[in-house]
Amino acid sequence: MRSLSVMFALGSFLGLAIATTTSNSQNATAARPIAANFSNVTLRIGKQKGGWDLQLKLAGQDKFPYKVEYKEFTGGNFILQGINAGALDLGGASEIPPIFAIESKAAIKIIASRTGPTVGQVVLVPKNSTAKKFADLKGKTISYVRATTAHYFLIKMLEQEGLTLKDVNAKPLTIPDGLSAFRRGDLSAWATYGYAIHQARKDGAKVFRSAKNILSGNFVIAAAPSAIADPDKKAAIADFLCRVKKAQNWQESNIDKWSKTYAQSIGVDEKIVLEDAKEGVKQRRSQLLPISQKAIASQQDVADTFYRAGVIPSKVDVKPLWDASFTNAINQCK
Repeated sequence: MRSLSVMFALGSFLGLAIATTTSNSQNATAARPIAANFSNVTLRIGKQKGGWDLQLKLAGQDKFPYKVEYKEFTGGNFILQGINAGALDLGGASEIPPIFAIESKAAIKIIASRTGPTVGQVVLVPKNSTAKKFADLKGKTISYVRATTAHYFLIKMLEQEGLTLKDVNAKPLTIPDGLSAFRRGDLSAWATYGYAIHQARKDGAKVFRSAKNILSGNFVIAAAPSAIADPDKKAAIADFLCRVKKAQNWQESNIDKWSKTYAQSIGVDEKIVLEDAKEGVKQRRSQLLPISQKAIASQQDVADTFYRAGVIPSKVDVKPLWDASFTNAINQCK
């Protein structure tokens, strides 16, 4: 098996950044230490399409007293690559990508956790598929997104039917490559997430299994150790986290407005986005929280699953990834 450390190479990062935007203002709305000097601070934030930048803008939380530079990626695994490469200060991911960072000794720290819905996580099959259970897919090609929720829930779904990744032709692909392969008819099934699901379903794809109740709903926010060590940048991160916390609260109270703008941003029908958003709120509230033993234990369980499946070569301890430096700042954000 190829070393997973390849995932965190600088060259990979440089090829995966999609877009960059910058925002700056002297009008702060979130609490910050009086002693902080933000005049020379630029936070480099990794985000996904229609992510934090849109959420903060809609909630009126984007008037930063420091510069913010967003870089867009297709997944949290790539965001962590950017942090490790020294090209990002902060970014979000599911609890899964950091596990792969341990083996490669990647320079990242988890500084906060988030809870959220898991409604957009499924295995799809083509419209003409006759498969009813995973046993029907033995030896067939199933794609997934490596080091993500899709990787994890595919393993768990196979386990539920007494199978492993070795019983299928498991093929890791990025979401764009997976969608292309699925449309060409190269895949018998596709484990994926997000609004690529709706793109595939427009072509007639069927939901084979949902991972809604398999995934924990735990997500993480990771930072570069160098950013945490810089007092002014650390203060800016604390301010940014508070803004995200407020923006999440705003979003849940303004689902219609958020869904309309988000749908336009990602090019998906507004009705679909609104339905998913309402289902998500019913399933689990989105909250930004300080690190906790519960969140650490959840990630450890995922890491143990990957070890048993042979995805990572040795058992790992996730605790050293977690940094409690921002606990007070998150708790004090109202």
